[in-house]
Amino acid sequence: MYQFDYARAESVDQAAQRLSDGAQLLAGGQTLLASMKQRLTQPEALLDLGDLSDLVGISEEGTSLVIGAMTRHQQVATDQRVLHKLPALAHLAGGIGDKQVRAMGTLGGSVANNDPAACYPSAVLALNATVITNRREIAADDFFQGLYATALEPDELITAVRFPVATRAAYAKFKQPASRYALVGVFVAQTAQGVRVAITGAGNGVFRHQGLEAALDSQFSPEAIAHVDIDDSELSGDLHASAAYRGHLIKIQTQRAVITAIGNAPT
Repeated sequence: MYQFDYARAESVDQAAQRLSDGAQLLAGGQTLLASMKQRLTQPEALLDLGDLSDLVGISEEGTSLVIGAMTRHQQVATDQRVLHKLPALAHLAGGIGDKQVRAMGTLGGSVANNDPAACYPSAVLALNATVITNRREIAADDFFQGLYATALEPDELITAVRFPVATRAAYAKFKQPASRYALVGVFVAQTAQGVRVAITGAGNGVFRHQGLEAALDSQFSPEAIAHVDIDDSELSGDLHASAAYRGHLIKIQTQRAVITAIGNAPT
């Protein structure tokens, strides 16, 4: 490691000011600290959000669940309201990393980082969630803007995410064995407004697939996906999986998510 200034935030307003002055916010640190060790990022100042208890917690707001930005993955995975209202989100959180990562990693940190293989962005996008910041509310379709890029301004930080409750939803992930990141992860959500399908791990960031959504809007079944064309020309290819293989996985993981969603549907 190298020398840097470290402080603990006393308020959201202070954190926003320090952020605009160039400080790097530290939430769970599961990505940031590893990047610092590898010299991939070298911030001169870290501001730890760990004392901001008002950014922690899960509450109900009408038909939605509001989850604070500093809420740990493990809390999302085990909270009874999430398990009852949005079991797909609890399942997603319970499959992130290992026990240590789930104990320290935060919802807000994952969404703000927008890693192209992270799990939470797929839930935010598929559920048409709203990202709440210290300044405004941002629709999911407007928030994610490509590789590690979001709509957040230099003095803006996430305070919570509001997740609408879906009629049926599920997340299916094909894991990279060592990191447990998604080689391909697919979150499928059906609401009164239709079906949304969000894919992570396969491109430069999370994205929706209109062909899969149209097929599932017509018939919510794994069979409906069979003839959907998955164009792999813009998908990622690396030593773990080719673009063509990721294209194949998108279809398979979508089918698995649909099967799970049907099984979890209210009776």
